[in-house]
Amino acid sequence: MSELIMNEYIDYMENEKELTFNTLEAYKRDIIQFKNYLVKNKIDDLIAVNKTVVITYLMSLQKEGKATSTISRNLASIRCFYQYLLNNNLIDEDPTLNLRSPKPERKLPNILTKEEVNLLLSQPSRDNFKGSRDKAMLELLYATGIRVSEIVALDLDKLNLELGYLHLDDSSLNERVIPIGSVALKYLKNYIEEYRNEVLGKREEIAVFLNYNGNRLTRQGFWKIIKQYAIKLKLDKKITPHTLRHSFAVHLLQNGADIKTVQEMLGHSDISTTQMYSFATNNKELRDVYKKSHPRA
Repeated sequence: MSELIMNEYIDYMENEKELTFNTLEAYKRDIIQFKNYLVKNKIDDLIAVNKTVVITYLMSLQKEGKATSTISRNLASIRCFYQYLLNNNLIDEDPTLNLRSPKPERKLPNILTKEEVNLLLSQPSRDNFKGSRDKAMLELLYATGIRVSEIVALDLDKLNLELGYLHLDDSSLNERVIPIGSVALKYLKNYIEEYRNEVLGKREEIAVFLNYNGNRLTRQGFWKIIKQYAIKLKLDKKITPHTLRHSFAVHLLQNGADIKTVQEMLGHSDISTTQMYSFATNNKELRDVYKKSHPRA
C-alpha cells in the first residue's frame, strides 16, 4: 500500500474533514490497523482489496472479541478511506459498498434479584411522612413498572384504590390501565390516608407524591431518594429508578407472563423493546397474569 496515498489521506482528514480530535484519531488508528492487516496477509495493492477482504477483516475483529461498536467504527473508517480513493479516481469501485454495520448489542440493564428488591423496599422506615411516601413510591414502581416521569406526574384522579388500578395517558398507546399489587396498594393507601395530608394542611394538590413543601415531587427529588437507599443497601450494582422498572419486567417474564402483557404494562410501542428482557408465550388476561406472575401481587 502506497505510503504516499496513506499520508495524503491522513492530511485530507486532518485539514478538510470537520471531525473532533477523538474521532479523527480513531479513524486514523483504524485505517493504519487495516493497512497492517493487509500487509500481514500480503495484500499490498489497493485495487486488490475487494468486499471479501473487508468482510474477512471485520470477521477477524469479531474473533478477537472486539465490541460491536468498535467493528462498526472500523467499517466507517474503511468506508471513508475508500470513498476518498474513489473520489480521487484511485479506484474504480468502493469495496465497502452495501456493507452494513453489525447491529449494536442490546445490553440488559442491571436487574435486581427478588431478594435484593425485598432488601431495597424494606429500607424506608414507614412511620413518618418521608418513610411512608418513599415506601409507597418504591413499592408502586416495582409493582407497576411505570417510568420515573410517570410516577412523579401521577395525579390522584389516575388512581383507583378500590379496584387496585392506575390509569396512564400514553401518546403511543392512548391509555394504559395497570393493576396495582396488594402489597403496593397497602402502602399507597397508608401514605395517602395517613401522611399525605400532613404536609398539605388546608392546601389542595392533585399530585400523589409530594415533597416536604407540599408540592409535586420532582424527578431530581426521586433520584436523590433512590440513591439514598441504594447507598444503604451496599450492593455491587448500580441502582437507578429504572432498575426497578427493569426488574419488574424480568420478574414477570421469569414467572410466566407473556411478552405482550408485559409490553402493554410497560407502555412499549414496539415489542422488540420488551424482548430485550426475555421471551414468554403464555396467553392470559392481563390481571390474571399479573396476580399469578408478580412476586408482590
